Amino acid sequence: MKKIINDPATVVADALRGMAAAHPDLLDVQYDPAVVVRADAPVPRKVAVISGGGSGHEPLHGGFVGRGMLDAACPGAVFTSPTPDQVQAAITRTDGGAGALLIVKNYTGDVLNFETAAELAAMEGVEVRSVVIDDDVAVKDSLYTAGRRGVGGTVLLEKIVGAAAERGVDLDGCEALARRVIGQVRSMGLALSACTVPHAGEPSFTLADDEMELGIGIHGEPGRQRVPVGPASELVPALLDPILEDLPFTEGDRVLLFTNGMGGTPLIELYLAHGIAEELLAARGIVVERRLVGPYITSLEMQGMSLTVLKLDDELIDLWDAPVHTPALRWGV
Repeated sequence: MKKIINDPATVVADALRGMAAAHPDLLDVQYDPAVVVRADAPVPRKVAVISGGGSGHEPLHGGFVGRGMLDAACPGAVFTSPTPDQVQAAITRTDGGAGALLIVKNYTGDVLNFETAAELAAMEGVEVRSVVIDDDVAVKDSLYTAGRRGVGGTVLLEKIVGAAAERGVDLDGCEALARRVIGQVRSMGLALSACTVPHAGEPSFTLADDEMELGIGIHGEPGRQRVPVGPASELVPALLDPILEDLPFTEGDRVLLFTNGMGGTPLIELYLAHGIAEELLAARGIVVERRLVGPYITSLEMQGMSLTVLKLDDELIDLWDAPVHTPALRWGV
């Protein structure tokens, strides 16, 4: 195992210290329990938007803490759900008096721990709502889930709901908006190589040189099938077609296309794949109005990619375009 770390047991805490040093103007990082909070929290009379999950998916979630996106993120151990006390601490630290909305990826541990924290916060008088995102069309049930997994759509959800909360939309409105986005976003990914979790010390799975895993999860969970590697002109439609058929997306739809790298994929390959996806969507009469390309929800050093398509309307476009100022996303500021 070759990694730029000291001790596998302290890799998350060590990374959080580096993150705090890199972004002192944006973030306030606490370590016990581990929570990443926007520097100006709590914001009075604002709904606190909170998310989290296992580390190893950076910049998700801590990289999206800041104005116009998340108020706090709860980083668990690598590929391990955050604990209820982390989530409860995030709720308490960001409570501006307007309640909290928890954005939870559909993994069994995340769902249970965020639910427990919401119940504890409610006992302290904080109104908390939760939404669960399950945008992965690859499989119905997986290694860590009952039902579909939460993947790339999480980034788009956090941005759009974060913008609404920043504008003063109340808790009911933020929850309704989140559920609308969840209903209109679909994703699917593939892996060309596995990642190595630091404390495990060996790859999470093995692929032959000529194999790829189609429909991979962000923790290396099995996908739909293991198939021979082909050219990008075959890989991209293998991801895009199931996405479009699932909602379904149809001619005339306006969409945001998110081409994501899994951590070990160079941008030259992501842009190449994105161009193919745009051509395929145009051929179906689907209009790409907004785009995001880059490694925004990763799986350590896994080589691979995912596509996410979100059906847009004027309101969602306006919220996507709204100013955001976080370590990983920044525009309009």
